[in-house]
Amino acid sequence: LNKFYNPKLYKEAPKQELSVQDRIFVNNGGTPPPTEAPGGIAGTGVTVLAQISAHDTVAQADKAAPPPPPETWGAYTVKSEESNGVIAMIDLLIKDLTKEMTEAETEE
Repeated sequence: LNKFYNPKLYKEAPKQELSVQDRIFVNNGGTPPPTEAPGGIAGTGVTVLAQISAHDTVAQADKAAPPPPPETWGAYTVKSEESNGVIAMIDLLIKDLTKEMTEAETEE
Protein backbone atom coordinates (compact mmCIF):
# COMPACT_ATOMS: atom_id res chain seq x y z
CA LEU A 1 0.00 0.00 0.00
CA ASN A 2 2.97 2.28 0.48
CA LYS A 3 3.42 2.27 -3.30
CA PHE A 4 0.22 4.31 -3.66
CA TYR A 5 -0.24 6.07 -0.32
CA ASN A 6 3.39 6.72 0.72
CA PRO A 7 5.57 6.60 -2.39
CA LYS A 8 8.56 8.02 -0.47
CA LEU A 9 8.55 5.04 1.91
CA TYR A 10 7.91 2.39 -0.76
CA LYS A 11 10.71 -0.09 -1.29
CA GLU A 12 10.33 -2.23 -4.36
CA ALA A 13 10.71 -5.95 -3.78
CA PRO A 14 13.98 -7.35 -5.09
CA LYS A 15 13.76 -9.26 -8.35
CA GLN A 16 14.04 -12.99 -7.87
CA GLU A 17 16.31 -14.90 -10.25
CA LEU A 18 14.66 -18.14 -11.26
CA SER A 19 16.59 -21.24 -12.17
CA VAL A 20 16.09 -22.71 -15.63
CA GLN A 21 13.77 -25.38 -14.26
CA ASP A 22 11.69 -22.84 -12.31
CA ARG A 23 11.50 -20.52 -15.34
CA ILE A 24 10.15 -23.39 -17.51
CA PHE A 25 7.65 -24.31 -14.79
CA VAL A 26 6.40 -20.70 -14.47
CA ASN A 27 6.17 -20.23 -18.24
CA ASN A 28 3.95 -23.32 -18.46
CA GLY A 29 1.45 -21.84 -15.98
CA GLY A 30 2.93 -22.88 -12.65
CA THR A 31 3.41 -20.67 -9.64
CA PRO A 32 6.86 -19.32 -8.81
CA PRO A 33 8.64 -20.76 -5.78
CA PRO A 34 8.05 -18.86 -2.52
CA THR A 35 10.49 -16.17 -1.47
CA GLU A 36 12.45 -16.41 1.75
CA ALA A 37 10.95 -14.65 4.74
CA PRO A 38 12.85 -11.57 5.94
CA GLY A 39 15.11 -12.32 8.86
CA GLY A 40 14.41 -11.12 12.37
CA ILE A 41 11.84 -8.76 13.76
CA ALA A 42 10.33 -6.66 10.93
CA GLY A 43 13.21 -7.50 8.63
CA THR A 44 15.81 -5.85 10.88
CA GLY A 45 17.92 -8.93 11.50
CA VAL A 46 17.20 -8.84 15.25
CA THR A 47 15.95 -12.31 16.08
CA VAL A 48 15.20 -11.97 19.80
CA LEU A 49 14.36 -8.99 21.96
CA ALA A 50 14.82 -10.06 25.57
CA GLN A 51 15.01 -8.07 28.77
CA ILE A 52 17.62 -9.85 30.81
CA SER A 53 17.13 -7.69 33.92
CA ALA A 54 13.66 -9.19 34.34
CA HIS A 55 15.32 -12.52 35.17
CA ASP A 56 17.76 -11.03 37.69
CA THR A 57 16.27 -11.56 41.16
CA VAL A 58 18.93 -9.46 42.91
CA ALA A 59 18.09 -6.43 40.77
CA GLN A 60 14.38 -6.84 41.51
CA ALA A 61 14.99 -7.01 45.26
CA ASP A 62 16.92 -3.71 45.18
CA LYS A 63 14.12 -1.82 43.43
CA ALA A 64 11.74 0.19 45.61
CA ALA A 65 8.02 -0.46 45.57
CA PRO A 66 6.05 1.73 43.18
CA PRO A 67 4.12 4.66 44.68
CA PRO A 68 0.43 4.17 45.46
CA PRO A 69 -2.03 4.97 42.68
CA PRO A 70 -3.39 8.52 42.53
CA GLU A 71 -6.65 9.37 44.25
CA THR A 72 -9.69 9.17 41.99
CA TRP A 73 -13.37 9.82 42.49
CA GLY A 74 -15.06 8.47 45.58
CA ALA A 75 -16.52 5.03 46.12
CA TYR A 76 -18.83 3.52 43.52
CA THR A 77 -22.48 4.51 43.89
CA VAL A 78 -25.43 3.24 41.91
CA LYS A 79 -27.44 5.79 39.95
CA SER A 80 -31.08 5.04 40.42
CA GLU A 81 -33.41 7.71 39.06
CA GLU A 82 -30.94 9.97 37.29
CA SER A 83 -30.73 8.07 34.01
CA ASN A 84 -34.36 7.24 33.32
CA GLY A 85 -34.79 9.97 30.69
CA VAL A 86 -34.36 7.57 27.78
CA ILE A 87 -36.66 4.99 29.35
CA ALA A 88 -39.30 7.64 29.93
CA MET A 89 -39.04 8.71 26.28
CA ILE A 90 -39.51 5.11 25.10
CA ASP A 91 -42.52 4.73 27.40
CA LEU A 92 -43.96 7.92 25.92
CA LEU A 93 -43.49 6.55 22.39
CA ILE A 94 -45.24 3.31 23.37
CA LYS A 95 -48.18 5.22 24.83
CA ASP A 96 -48.46 7.37 21.69
CA LEU A 97 -48.35 4.29 19.48
CA THR A 98 -51.09 2.49 21.42
CA LYS A 99 -53.20 5.66 21.36
CA GLU A 100 -52.82 5.97 17.57
CA MET A 101 -53.65 2.27 17.12
CA THR A 102 -56.86 2.57 19.16
CA GLU A 103 -57.85 5.66 17.16
CA ALA A 104 -57.23 3.80 13.88
CA GLU A 105 -59.31 0.84 15.05
CA THR A 106 -62.15 3.15 16.08
CA GLU A 107 -62.18 4.90 12.70
CA GLU A 108 -62.48 1.57 10.88
